[in-house]
Amino acid sequence: MLLVPNSHEKHIPDADVLFATGWDTVASIQKCGSRKGTHCYLIQGYETWRGNKEMVDATWRLPIDKIVIARWLKELGEQLGSGRLTYIPNAIDHSQYHITKSIQNRPRRVAMAFSRSKVKASEDGIRALVRAKEKFSDLEAVFFSTDRPDSSIPKWIEFNRNPPQNFIVSQILNASSIFLNPSLSEGWSLPATEAAACGCAIVSTDNGGIREYVEHDVSGLLSPPKDAEALTHNLCQLLEDDQARIRIAKAGGSAVRQLCWDRSVDLLEAFCLRVSGLERRHCGGINKSNS
Repeated sequence: MLLVPNSHEKHIPDADVLFATGWDTVASIQKCGSRKGTHCYLIQGYETWRGNKEMVDATWRLPIDKIVIARWLKELGEQLGSGRLTYIPNAIDHSQYHITKSIQNRPRRVAMAFSRSKVKASEDGIRALVRAKEKFSDLEAVFFSTDRPDSSIPKWIEFNRNPPQNFIVSQILNASSIFLNPSLSEGWSLPATEAAACGCAIVSTDNGGIREYVEHDVSGLLSPPKDAEALTHNLCQLLEDDQARIRIAKAGGSAVRQLCWDRSVDLLEAFCLRVSGLERRHCGGINKSNS
C-alpha cells in the first residue's frame, strides 16, 4: 500500500491499469495520463448514501471499463446505461473463515457488526435484539466494531472494539448461532459472508449484496430494510426453531464455499490483461512464436 498526500498523478506510479475505487475518486484518475494505466472503475456499492445521486450516477455512465462486485450492481448499471460492466464477485479466505465449533450445539447467541453509519442501521438490529430478549431470556448477543460503543447498546450485549480477526472467527462467529445484518444497502455484505462460512445462520435485510449468497428461507432469512419488526420476526423464528437454524446455516455455508479467491483473482487478471491491451500483445507474441 502506497500512502500519498493527494491524488495528483505525480504521486501515482506508472502502471498498466489504474482503478477508481469510489465515485469521488473517478475524477482524480481521469486527470492522470496514459502512463498511469488504463482508467477503470471498481464499483463496490451504490454510493448514494455518501454522495449526491446525480453525481454518483454520472460516474457510472462514464465511458470507461467498470468492474462490479455483485449481480445487483450489474443490473443497476445496465438500467443506468453504464456501458461496459464486468462482474467479478468478492471472495473470502476459507483457510481463515471456517467452522471450528459444531453448528448443532451452539447457544442462543447472536453476533452483529456494529456501526454508527446510518446505512448500516445498527439501531434496527439493536431493536430486534431487545424485542427477542423479551421472548428468550437466555438470549446472548455480541457486537464487534471499529467504532466506539454508544448509549443505545444495552449492557447485556457484549461489545468488542477492534478485535483481531482470529478472535472474531473463534470467539464471536464460531461461538454464535446467528448473524444479524440490519443494513439498508450493501454492495456485498462481507461480514455476513464470513459469518456464514463460520456456521452462523444469516438473518438479514434484503439489502442488495446479500443476495449473492442468501436465498430467503434456504440459506438465510431476509426482510425489507428499515423494517425492524420483520427483522425481529425472522430472528425469533430461528431462535425458536433450532432445526430450521441448522438447516439454514448449512445451506449458507455451502453457498459461500463457492466464493474463492482463486476464481476472483483469475477473473481480475483476465480483465486487466484485456483492458490494458496486454492480452493482445501476449497472444500476438505467442502466435508469432508458433509461426
